[in-house]
Amino acid sequence: MNRNIRKLAVATVIMLALAIVAACGGSDSAAPEQETGPVTLHVLTFNDYIPEDLAAEFKKKTGNDLEISYITSNEDGIAKITAAAPGTYDIVFLTSPFTQGLIAAGKVEPLDASKIPNLANLYPEASEVAYDPGNAHSIPYSWGTTGICYREDLVGDTVIDSWADLLTPDEALKGKITMLDEDRWLLEPALKLLGFSLNTTDPAELQQAVDLSIAAKATLLGYDAETFYSKLVSGEAVAVQGWDGWCNYGTAEDPRIKFVIPKEGSDLFVDTLVIPKGSTRMEATHQFMNFILETQNGQWVAENILYKVPNKGAMDALDPALLEQFPNMAIPPNLLLQQEALEDLGEGHAAFAEAASKVKAG
Repeated sequence: MNRNIRKLAVATVIMLALAIVAACGGSDSAAPEQETGPVTLHVLTFNDYIPEDLAAEFKKKTGNDLEISYITSNEDGIAKITAAAPGTYDIVFLTSPFTQGLIAAGKVEPLDASKIPNLANLYPEASEVAYDPGNAHSIPYSWGTTGICYREDLVGDTVIDSWADLLTPDEALKGKITMLDEDRWLLEPALKLLGFSLNTTDPAELQQAVDLSIAAKATLLGYDAETFYSKLVSGEAVAVQGWDGWCNYGTAEDPRIKFVIPKEGSDLFVDTLVIPKGSTRMEATHQFMNFILETQNGQWVAENILYKVPNKGAMDALDPALLEQFPNMAIPPNLLLQQEALEDLGEGHAAFAEAASKVKAG
C-alpha cells in the first residue's frame, strides 16, 4: 500500500461491487472485439507507485504506449472504473479485498497464464492467496502486514511482542501509544488478542472487540493512520500500530525504530493488478503484466516503496544492506502467509462497520 494514499476502508467494497453489477446488469459474457497493432493501454495506479520510466521502457519492449492516470485510494479506483464505459481502463492497481470484490462481481477478466511467463518469478506462496487462488484474475505487486512499530530506546523494560502491549499497556507506555483508525485495522488488535478472525461478522465477537477497544482508548495518545511513524521519530509516541512498510519510513529516519508482528498474529494485504471487464487490448494487457513481473521492476518497488514484493527474483536481487537496515523486508513469504488475509466481508460489511463506529464514538 502506497504511503501517499489513505488506507483502504474495506467495508465499503461490497457496496461498490454491487453497484457495478446493478449499473451494468451483471457480467457480460460477450467478448469485445480486440484491437490489433500497437495500442495505448490505459492504466490506473497510485501516485509514486511505479517507476518514472515505466512507460518508456514498456514502449521500447513492446511497441505499446501507456496512458497513466492516478487514484488517491482504492475507493477512488473502484469509483472510476464503475463510472467508466467497459474498456475505458485496461489495468488497475487495487488492494486484495477490493480485487476479491470485483472478482466476485464478475468485473475483471480472467488471466491467460501462458501469456505471462514471468509468473515464474513469483514465490510459490504468491499463488496461495485466498482472495484469488492461483492468480487466476490478478497478479500481486507488493504485500505486507501490520504490527507494532516502536522506539526500542523508549519502551523501557517492556518486551514488545503482543497486541496486549497496545490494549493493556505497561504504565511506561500509557499516553504514548497510537492505533490505526481505519475500520478493519481499528478492531484488529482486539480481535487478534481475543482469538477471533479479522474477517468475523459475528455480532457477539465484534461486541467483545468493541468493548476491549473502547477500554483501551483511555491509555492512547490517539488514533493515527497518517503520521504515526513521525510521532515515533519525534518521541511523542513510543509504540504504535502500523503497517510494516510505513514503519520503514520511520526507521529510515531513526534506526532505533523497530517492527514486530505480535505473537497473536496479524493480517496479510496484497496490492494487485487486474484487467477490468471489457478490455479491447487483452494481448497488450498481458504483455504489461508480464513486464511488471520482470525482476528489475519488482526490485524498484522494494527499494523505493520499502514494501516486500512477492517477486522472488526481485527480492533476491536486493542489496543485503537494505534488508539489514529494514529487517521487516526480510520477513519470508511462509511467515507472511501465516498471517490472516483480509477479505471482502460481503453482506457482513455493515455489522463490521457499525462495530468500528461504536469504538470511534465510545
